[in-house]
Amino acid sequence: MPPRRRTDPAVGRTALAAWQDGAADRPQVTTAVRFTLEELAEVAPGHAVEVRVPPFGAVQAVEGPRHTRGTPPNVVETDPETWLGLVTGAVDWAEAVADGRISASGERSDISDLLPLQAARRRDR
Repeated sequence: MPPRRRTDPAVGRTALAAWQDGAADRPQVTTAVRFTLEELAEVAPGHAVEVRVPPFGAVQAVEGPRHTRGTPPNVVETDPETWLGLVTGAVDWAEAVADGRISASGERSDISDLLPLQAARRRDR
């Protein structure tokens, strides 16, 4: 079962649109990151991969072995700008990994097949 949604989807989409327009302030970036992390957990429920976007949030997603203690075996970590670019399709996973903008460890950490997120795509494109 995916985590209970904390971000109103309408508010999340508005914040994400502001980011895409280059007009997002820090609170909107925070909301956009949290909204898209929640979307990922909804699209790919599970506990096999921990996706971290410091300092705004983290989520466990993807079916597979459940992690319970210590450092998770499959971790993806990136900055907010790269994350929002990935979920909207503005940034390519392989390029971001090659450029060092994504740290992905563990055999299940490649989540490129889940990106971009459908809910994060612009409605007007």
